[in-house]
Parts: sequence; C-alpha cells; structure tokens
Amino acid sequence: MIDKPFGRRTLLRGAGVLAATSLTSWQSGCASDDDALTFFFAANPEEADARLRIVDAFQRRHPDIKVRTLLSGPDPMQQMSTFCAGGKCPDVLMAWEFSYAGLADRGVLLDLNTMLAHDRAFADELKADSIDVLYDTFTFNGGQYAFPEQWSGNFLFYNKQLFAAAGVPAPPTQWDRPWSFAEFLAAASALTKRDRSGRVTQWGFVDTWVAAYSAGLFGMNNGVAWSDPRMNPSHLNFGNEAFTEGVQFYADLANKHNVAPTASAQQSMSTMDLFTSGKAAMALGGHWRYQTFDRARGLDFDVTVLPTGPRARAARSNIGTTGLAIAADSRRKHPAWEFVKFAAGPVGQGLIGETGLFVPVLKPAINSTGFAQAHRRVGNLAVLTGGPAHSEGLPITPAWEKINALMDRNFGPVLRGTRPATSLAGALTQEVDEVLRTP
Repeated sequence: MIDKPFGRRTLLRGAGVLAATSLTSWQSGCASDDDALTFFFAANPEEADARLRIVDAFQRRHPDIKVRTLLSGPDPMQQMSTFCAGGKCPDVLMAWEFSYAGLADRGVLLDLNTMLAHDRAFADELKADSIDVLYDTFTFNGGQYAFPEQWSGNFLFYNKQLFAAAGVPAPPTQWDRPWSFAEFLAAASALTKRDRSGRVTQWGFVDTWVAAYSAGLFGMNNGVAWSDPRMNPSHLNFGNEAFTEGVQFYADLANKHNVAPTASAQQSMSTMDLFTSGKAAMALGGHWRYQTFDRARGLDFDVTVLPTGPRARAARSNIGTTGLAIAADSRRKHPAWEFVKFAAGPVGQGLIGETGLFVPVLKPAINSTGFAQAHRRVGNLAVLTGGPAHSEGLPITPAWEKINALMDRNFGPVLRGTRPATSLAGALTQEVDEVLRTP
C-alpha cells in the first residue's frame, strides 16, 4: 500500500528486487569517466522494465550513443541535489511535477527552449501533439524545464460484479458528464455490506492514493482549483468555501457515512488488497494500479470518472505527471536532447502506451491501437484517453515541500474527523501564505 505522495514513482523497496543488469547504482554511475549518457530515474521493477524498453529502442536507433541508466534509491530529490551540487549531475533526469520547480529555480535544469529554438520541426510536432495542460506543467518562469512523459492522474476503479449484485447502475463514463457527490454516496452506501454484528464485510469505497491529496481532489471537483494562478501562486485555496466543502465530503465518507475505512482502520489494512479481493466496490487510484488489478484473479473491473459537487460542471483528475529534463551543466547536451526527444516524442510515447503501465501524453499515442490493445479489459477507455485533457494540477512552486509538510499536519485532524474542514481556513491558510511570500 502506498502511503507517501510520490512513493509509487520514487521508491524502490530494495534494489535487489531488480535483476536488470543494465541498471547501475547512482554512485558507480556518476563516478564513471566514460562518455556514456547518464539517465537518472526512480521506478518499481515493472516501471524500470518499461523504461529500459525505451532505452533499448533508442540505442537501436542511435548506436553511437551509449546510455547508462541510474536507478534512484529511496530519496531521489536528495540524491539529485547532492550530486548535482558536487558536479556529478546526470545528463537526463526524471522530473516530478511537484518538485522540479525547486531545481529549476536553482539553475540545475536546462531550459529546453534553448534546444527547441534550434529544432523547429520537432518543436512544432511536439506542440501540435501535446496536451497543453501537461506540457505547461513543466513551464516555469518562462522556461520549459522538462517534457512530460506519462500521465498518472487519479480516477475510480469499480468492481462490475459487485455493482450488478447490489443492483446499482453502472457509473458514468465521460469526464464532462460525471455523477454527483450525492449519486456517488448513494452508490457507495448501497455497496457497503455488514454482517449481523455490524462489522463491515464489503466497503463501498476505498482510497489507494494519499488521503490529504485525495481530499484536495474532491475539493477541486467542487469547482475550485487548488490555486490561481497555478504557477508561483501567492495564495492557495484551502480556505475557499467550495474547496472545504469537497474536503469535508471526502472525510465524511469514512467518519460520518461509514462507507470507507477510517484513517485509523487503514493502519491495519491494505486498501489495494480490499479491492483486489472483492471486499471493496470502488477504489480511487491512478493508472499505476491498473496492472495489479488486471492480474487479480476473478476481479472483473472497469474505470470511471470522479464525482463532482454542486459547484462543478465537469469532473477533473489531478495531473500527476513525470517528465524528462536535461542537466544545465551536462557535457552531453546534444545526445541528451536526442534521448529526450525520442522518449517524449511519438515513437517513445507509442512504446509507453503499449506497455500498459503508463498513459502516454501525446494525443496520437493516447488514441493509438497499441494503447487500446494494452487495455482490452477496459470498457470505458474514454476515461483513460480523456483523463489527461480533463486534469488540473496542484500548485507549481519551489516552496512545495514546505507546503506539503504543513498539509500533513493540518489535514490529519480533518481526515480523522476531529476537526471540520473549515479549520483549514485558519492556521494552514495563514502558514501557507507566509511560506509562499518567503519561500
């Protein structure tokens, strides 16, 4: 079970689980003096295999460019900061939407506009095929510091058999025609089962993401963005009435309506296991959960959009994307550019779509036959293909790590039911605004 915001993409639970000999440890990779292009990323074993597929395909097209892959340990941001400060920055770096701005602000990342200006054909093709909200995620202070490589926004998985057995209609299939909070709650209530003692034997809803972020996602689906503007905001909307109403609805699913496990109950259970074993009817999660559910024996599932509150017109996912960046002090900028172009361009994105691990970020790849074949069991494919374009991002600011720490402290009581969501308008809003003024 993932219990940290970036755990699925940044943590490898023990490097020994990967047998791929082409993956090099960070220290030995950076210590080498040969002319190989170094590519740093964080991944679980399956994600690493998918990335190696991209690397292998690139090297077949560019046999003159050797690529050394560097697999991150548990704290990739600390590693990048430490080694880049020591003059051993990898050439190509995986970039996270939440944290890249801090690196860009310190001059660690190359502004890719300098490369785009000399490669107009690729620049025009990329712009035409990109989804603006994803591409713009890595645009900071006028610079383009990474290209998106995959979308990992959240949506709902649901158990078709449990819906049918309870006589609950199948949920909506389009982001612009979502179900309401009330309709979602009615379904979750009908799908929650208890034995004679009152113990829950089947949950209507479980969350496999990070509770504070999920609560904010419900706030966003009540018609208000996390911040306005998104880039370098001076104020976040934690105190906005519509936002707190959405957060309160999410918290009430467990604490008031009892259709989801409470925060304390989740300490002794895996929400992933509840869904895969048929003991939960709906699960919030991103596409990174797809293969786990796809491999679960006897699980007949599909995907659907998130519910919306009365103040929203259409459902929204979070953006949830990673990108590829080039180190500003790289001695191999041109080989690095060729690699980033390949991985973020049509060929690399087509390969990503075929893996079934990621949702690609270019429109042709999202709508490709390869992506559809990798998701043959998904009837509501439009939820995935339409997800990136129906996403809104969390704030992009160099101060995000400080804000995240404040969120952890202040969202906890709300999610445990000991404080109302309106409390977020107090200390949290003031503290966050102060951090944004003096990051």
